[in-house]
Amino acid sequence: MATDATGREPKYQRIAKALKAEIQSGALGPGARLPGENDLMSQHGVARMTARQALGVLQSEGLTEARKGVGVFVRAFQPLRRRGIPRLTREQWGSGRSVWEADLGGRDLVVDDVEVREGAASGNAARVLGVEEGERVWIRSRRFVLDSKPVLLSTSYLPAPLVEGSAITQPDTGPGGIYARLAELGYGPVHFREEIRSRMPLPEEVAKLRLPAGTPVMLICRTAFAEEGRVVEVNEMVLDAAAYVLEYDFDA
Repeated sequence: MATDATGREPKYQRIAKALKAEIQSGALGPGARLPGENDLMSQHGVARMTARQALGVLQSEGLTEARKGVGVFVRAFQPLRRRGIPRLTREQWGSGRSVWEADLGGRDLVVDDVEVREGAASGNAARVLGVEEGERVWIRSRRFVLDSKPVLLSTSYLPAPLVEGSAITQPDTGPGGIYARLAELGYGPVHFREEIRSRMPLPEEVAKLRLPAGTPVMLICRTAFAEEGRVVEVNEMVLDAAAYVLEYDFDA
């Protein structure tokens, strides 16, 4: 925990902690307006910059969002718990269900901006797929919108010779999605690997995900392997970090 020169927690952190406690207790519920900078200055006897920093802490943690010219509000959107292991089981996609159904809990999901094309793989995807950079692959790009809020951008890269002429090259892949269709082709995934990192978003990601200022994104790169270690898909995802809880539950 950061402290000032006297060893005490900075004032802006103490103010942010108090506001956070109100949010977590429900005293400030979803959609509630937080005290403004002038209110915090008066209540706590601090300078404007201190009040601004306190509000900035809550925004950076994804608890609040600023509405230009109106104020700062508790985020009404409840984060999605992404269960990284059960969502990818063969029982899930093999029974015709989307891997997303493991996460939704009845919430409303829309997949839009679907684009399916042949093109060059990204540098990372080409390396993992074992193809030359610039070699043509099938690319599936889409955006996931949960409860009317964009939360994820996803781009899958698949070997062209493997999926040519299959439903994977169509906008609607059918029940069970990509993995069910790969299984029908004899290349059903038997193993997955996910790599996770974070950064600040690119301008186009801010626009597509409608991100509040200061919100980072999480990057998940998933690789799907068929028998004998053959890579059949590389999926590069960009997630609104404030919209997700990543859960990995497994036995020791």
